[in-house]
Amino acid sequence: MGSFCVNFISALLFSTFLRNSIALHTNLVTETEHVIHQMLESARQPEFFDWLKSIRRIIHEHPELAFEEYETSKLISNELESLGIKYMCGVAKTGLVGTIGSGSQPWFGLRADMDALPIQELVDWEHKSKINGKMHACGHDVHVAMLLGAARLLQNRTDMLKGTVKLVFQPAEEGYGGASYMLEEGVLDECQAIFGLHVSPQLPIGTIGSRPGPILAGSGRFKAMIQGKGGHGTAPHKTKDPILAASMTILALQQLVSRETDPLEPRVVSVGFVNSGQAGNVIPTSIEFGGTFRFMTLEGYSYLQRRIKEVIESQAAVHLCSATVSFMEEMRPYPPTLNDPKLYEHARKVGQVLLGEHNVVHVLIEMAAEDFSFYSQKMAAAFFSIGTQNETITSSSIDLHSPYFTVDEEVLPLGAALHAAVAFSYFDPHALMQQEA
Repeated sequence: MGSFCVNFISALLFSTFLRNSIALHTNLVTETEHVIHQMLESARQPEFFDWLKSIRRIIHEHPELAFEEYETSKLISNELESLGIKYMCGVAKTGLVGTIGSGSQPWFGLRADMDALPIQELVDWEHKSKINGKMHACGHDVHVAMLLGAARLLQNRTDMLKGTVKLVFQPAEEGYGGASYMLEEGVLDECQAIFGLHVSPQLPIGTIGSRPGPILAGSGRFKAMIQGKGGHGTAPHKTKDPILAASMTILALQQLVSRETDPLEPRVVSVGFVNSGQAGNVIPTSIEFGGTFRFMTLEGYSYLQRRIKEVIESQAAVHLCSATVSFMEEMRPYPPTLNDPKLYEHARKVGQVLLGEHNVVHVLIEMAAEDFSFYSQKMAAAFFSIGTQNETITSSSIDLHSPYFTVDEEVLPLGAALHAAVAFSYFDPHALMQQEA
């Protein structure tokens, strides 16, 4: 009988403990979700939204290319100072890293790129680029505004943060690998994880998309010069025709994917430019051409780089010419972008709470490249697309890097709130990750 009583009391105590634990977890979930919804409500307030738009429009009117983002950096530093946020400037030349929280571990990074593109804007609107030949045609002006919005939301809740948020304003994403330079400066050495957003004209406004594991390709560049012997077009036998050599080389390069690569492994080799003589009746002395190659593994990078060089040099030799090949590594090759499965899942659930389950979509792997990939090599990383397409704004579906690229600014409070919510809830991940258990 005594044994029965002891077992009964033990079971009763365990049951009470379990109920209390469930109640505590339920309260935690409810509180976290409340804060997340509150962030979006705050970002949508007219004063806050107007502030976001004004920042984005100032940056859009004054685009700056890679490692030239001095005015953009100054604007960001002024906004951080007005919010009372400590920051380091001059990181990787023009980058900044802000700090929200006590500085204690864990550290979580939020990243926005800042640079524009050498494109002449053809969108006729009030805040069109004022700098000839330069344009924010990839949405980095939007990225900066969203991250500043997140900074404001988080700074207003510093007493609730259980860790430290690092605001990473990064230069030179467009081709120059600015992320790698930020990492080399060591300012993110103690970061456990990082989250990034990129606007997407393929996704409707109010939606986000991503996938666990590989999401974007790695990329490299190549440039080749084939040297021959020029002469008159009526006497080709007296020449060593570099145009013929280049033509056969470009065809041969296509076989690196079609005949040397497993059909189930994504790779791309594309020639994007060819420069040579101007006269129609003269065979030139030399020809220059170049392009890009894409891969999903570092093994794929090494293989394509080796074979591109071999093919160009051997095809030139077959046609009695010589060739030099450069892989332009001053513009650092980008590794593939890999989403950490756990961090992806965390961000996905935050997105579902913020935007609704049906507005968080699974996307396919793309062969585009992003230097966010450098972060994914050093720490847990998650990269999401955020929709900017609006059926009532026809131009909002025009792709990135177009002179007609347009953004629906309704994305600004969504991105600001998502950034802030992912960081805020990261420090107490059980509040969301156990929700479905």
